[in-house]
Amino acid sequence: MIRLIQFLDPAGSRRVGVVDGDTVRELPEWSSTYSLARAAAEQNSSLVALLARAGRGASHALDTLLADNRVLLPFDHPDPAHCAVTGTGLTHLGSAQTRDAMHAKIAGDESALTDSMRIFRWGVEGGKPADGSPPVQPEWFYKGDGSWLVPPGAALVRPAFADDGGEEAELVGLYYIANDGSPCRVGFALGNEYSDHVMERKNYLYLAHSKLRTSSFGPELLIGELPAAITGTARLLRAGSEVWSGTFHTGEDNMSYRLSGLEHHHFKYAGFRRPGDVHCHFFGTSLLSFAAGVQARDGDEFEIAAAPFSRPLRNPLRHDSTPTPAVRVL
Repeated sequence: MIRLIQFLDPAGSRRVGVVDGDTVRELPEWSSTYSLARAAAEQNSSLVALLARAGRGASHALDTLLADNRVLLPFDHPDPAHCAVTGTGLTHLGSAQTRDAMHAKIAGDESALTDSMRIFRWGVEGGKPADGSPPVQPEWFYKGDGSWLVPPGAALVRPAFADDGGEEAELVGLYYIANDGSPCRVGFALGNEYSDHVMERKNYLYLAHSKLRTSSFGPELLIGELPAAITGTARLLRAGSEVWSGTFHTGEDNMSYRLSGLEHHHFKYAGFRRPGDVHCHFFGTSLLSFAAGVQARDGDEFEIAAAPFSRPLRNPLRHDSTPTPAVRVL
């Protein structure tokens, strides 16, 4: 598998590099993974083939780049307004114990289920049609444009009006829209689909509000097919000490949907197939520190790790007390 990162060189210029163990080798022909994806789409080439032909330049120590906060999002758009950040929930089956509990909850009369459990049941029953037809629609939400994203190491913001700020350890699918309007999957990254779970729990119709928060993914962009089963770890650190940790299971073997089905229901909308745009789509999770009764505090650090990614995604939490400005009448 090929893993790429975007970073700043000592002069502050953007670079793209291939991760090889503890070393990053620059790709001199490319200054961004966006330009790399665009070239692959325009040449009707795979990224693997394009990278095989690309030269290699200077070497950098990956851990030094991370420690110096020089690592950027692994895929983005030069104009953040042309990047859509979205997600899908109620897609994961969790551990064996969680699966048994969830199946018990969704059994019986559907009319007695909450809206969340009803959608989860629909996914379990119709998320992977045997005939390859599109699955039942999943839950879907919007998280903002590219300006709502922060790079690895940067703070996830809890705004003054928020009730909570908690992690969601997930995989993120990253996409480029080709000139003919076809969505092209560029690769995958580890993500923190940071959300307000206290607000969401008040009423499920608050889900849309709870998702309008900053989020992050990286540091690496994984090129190629995703393993069918991935096991990772999420941790919450406070002053360097672990407050909470848990294991999450993702990949299609641990999901009620195929990735292609989730992609179908996102890109079926013509407005999401605008040439040149970037899409960052979170695929869901089955693990939350919030579910364990843990609430993150200002200054805490979220850490999400999983093979085949070689480095974890780390982001601190920062409270922002800035009041919401009043609307001006012009």
